Amino acid sequence: MGTYAGKYLIAHDLGTSSNKASLFSTEGQLIKSHTVPYDVHFFGKNHAEQDPEDWWAAICTATREIITGVDPGDVLGISFSSQMQACIVVDENGRALRPAMIWADLRAQEEARRLEEKVGADRMYALNGHRVSASYSIEKLMWIRGHEPEIYEKTYKMLLAKDYIICRLTGEAVTDYSEASGTDAFDLKRSEWSQEILDAAGIGREKLPELHASSDVIGTLTKTAADALGLRRETQVVCGGGDGPCSALGAGSIKDGQMFLSFGTSAWIAGTSDEVFLDKDKTLICFGHVVPGKYMPCGTMQAAGSSYSYIKNTLCQEEERIARETGGSVYSAMDRLVLQSPAGAKGLVFLPYLLGERSPRWDPDTSGSFLGIRMAHERADYVRAVLEGVAMNLDLILQAQREKGPITELTLTGGGARGDVLSQILADVLGTPLHRLDNVESATSIAAAVIAGVGVGAFKDFSVVDQFVKKEKTFRPDLSNKKVYDRQKRLFDTGYQCLRDYYQSDAQI
Repeated sequence: MGTYAGKYLIAHDLGTSSNKASLFSTEGQLIKSHTVPYDVHFFGKNHAEQDPEDWWAAICTATREIITGVDPGDVLGISFSSQMQACIVVDENGRALRPAMIWADLRAQEEARRLEEKVGADRMYALNGHRVSASYSIEKLMWIRGHEPEIYEKTYKMLLAKDYIICRLTGEAVTDYSEASGTDAFDLKRSEWSQEILDAAGIGREKLPELHASSDVIGTLTKTAADALGLRRETQVVCGGGDGPCSALGAGSIKDGQMFLSFGTSAWIAGTSDEVFLDKDKTLICFGHVVPGKYMPCGTMQAAGSSYSYIKNTLCQEEERIARETGGSVYSAMDRLVLQSPAGAKGLVFLPYLLGERSPRWDPDTSGSFLGIRMAHERADYVRAVLEGVAMNLDLILQAQREKGPITELTLTGGGARGDVLSQILADVLGTPLHRLDNVESATSIAAAVIAGVGVGAFKDFSVVDQFVKKEKTFRPDLSNKKVYDRQKRLFDTGYQCLRDYYQSDAQI
């Protein structure tokens, strides 16, 4: 790394609510970060759009902020971790023809139904590693073709979120294998666009971007882009990846069998595999990894941290008042409350389906429930039951992952993993040691920096990620709680199965 001493890499984490830019040294040190928020426009029943110009403005502002005091000539490259499953249609000049339809936009339900009818649910999963869903990019492009034909006619390429930015930076229309695997139009085993799916969708192959590895250098900055970012034209732009697969790299999961749990607003258990892994019940989905030749089998649940936020807002006003008055954290106060309730929350069960559910249920009609309520249950039991319910849902995902082979430990990352009480409950319920990383909230930014460094030649390979992340604390299962949690898991699953008819009736009403 001698030649690159004193040089820098820029990582952009282009999320749903903001862009976080981070400046890293080639020694793995985070020098400075800056976050620029932007809006999501929710309207209609299930429409969710963003203005790609807001992303561009955020990229420019955040880049200029983090390079203050740094010689722009010392910045070797830029790369990205990005929200996935977007659909941005651009003309030949890279100009967006309409607002971006993001992952949360579910208006293409009819298109998804037609696609599944033509390809078949099992065939789609086998080809693509994913189920058919309105959340994916190709279904959104089908919607544009059907509802906005004049826009579709003008469309030169469909791009994903970070790839729109790459197009603005370099003039190239590209994507990487990890992002492509989140479009519902990718042949995962062959690492190419699936002609079979495109034919069924009625979408021309020429509308899709060129495929690259995450660490491929796409080009250098145009003069316009260099001026806008305050960088030199020779700064290299590296393709980057989707935020899900980037979270694997940022958790140090780069070899077959290395598994991790990312706990944030949503939560997932995922890992690295040498081959495409699809479980028998289709609990998991599988992405292309940002590490070339690898895959990331993943089970994502919807409402993890958001279930905890819900119970905080609903039942923990007293803890919020104490936190305000003392300047402490409301979550520390809630941790103290949780510890007043025994393991198993006196038999209270919480189903964490406040937003429907992806893995393990794949049921959009589910809703949250407390089961087994008795006179003995107090506030502390409800808060503890929420954490245990999320953990039991994750345990079902872990069971599906174990079809591939034994899992004896998990790396723990994500902003929700900062609390010791939650981390211990996760270890107890999952029955697996959890190694919490020191930079739990920076996994995707670290991944983008590593991808940039590998791309420009500053790093030999992806194993350099071990310089960026360290194990901070290990949580081992308390075996004295195993019996009670085994009982709670049975009740948890029985409760969901009993309520399935109710959920369907409720959705129809």
